[in-house]
Amino acid sequence: MFGGDGLTATGKGFAALGYHPGTVYAAICGGSELLGGIGLALGLFTPLAAAALIGVMINAMVTVTAAHGLWETQGGMEYNLCIAVIALAIAAIGPGRLALDRPFRWGKGGWREAAFALCLGGIATAIALSL
Repeated sequence: MFGGDGLTATGKGFAALGYHPGTVYAAICGGSELLGGIGLALGLFTPLAAAALIGVMINAMVTVTAAHGLWETQGGMEYNLCIAVIALAIAAIGPGRLALDRPFRWGKGGWREAAFALCLGGIATAIALSL
């Protein structure tokens, strides 16, 4: 969509990491990142958007970056960890005054919304890693 290698090449990369079928997992990951990012940017379904990004980032840390340590300069998980923590913080703090979620109960953030996002992201990660 933005000049990347495309779904087929990304699917081959996912297959090399042990995700089979790789193309399906690449589509799920790309869709989760895209929709999660749009959701957080618009403040729309904020806990679900945060969960999507948290799940993708935990998968990235477990399968790729954690083996290289913490710091990004050595290929570590610093970047993925920052995105996951920021998504969790937005779920906890709330999406903001201009968010589309503002009229709904979950649009104000809180510990319950943050726990929901973290648990759902963790469960999705566990399912993806076990298949």
